[in-house]
Amino acid sequence: MSRTRIAFTTLALAAAFGAGALTTASSAPTASRHPLAAVDNPVGAKGRTLGLQRVVVPAGAVLALHHHTGTQIAYIDAGTLTYTVKTGSVPVYRGEADGTQKLVRRIRAGQTALINQHQWLVEQPNVVHMAANRGNGYVEIHLANLLPIGDPPSVPNR
Repeated sequence: MSRTRIAFTTLALAAAFGAGALTTASSAPTASRHPLAAVDNPVGAKGRTLGLQRVVVPAGAVLALHHHTGTQIAYIDAGTLTYTVKTGSVPVYRGEADGTQKLVRRIRAGQTALINQHQWLVEQPNVVHMAANRGNGYVEIHLANLLPIGDPPSVPNR
């Protein structure tokens, strides 16, 4: 994806999203969320929305402290994400999700770690966290989440 396209997409979606966990100070780069698919009340999860999104985090952008009201899996498809846990614990994996994946590390409250390309993590509702792109290129994240119907994809914390 070209830098021009990323910048345009980032600006357009930042305007659409307004304030929230994906926004930062007005002069700082802003991450953008692209909904890809969603269904309400999937079998086995009545009252929930099963969703899939792509998030693009430009260089220098910070995803403010937040949590999710349901379970979320985040797969880093490009770049390296700097990830900080304030409360809870997050497992980070590498490999295909076919039972052969390897636990790379567990990020605990008060810790910061780098999540590299092709690694993925599982966030539970009790995990308050933030992230940033400290690199020069963009970070692309694919997210799958299972949230109560109508809940936002992330809830800001202070």
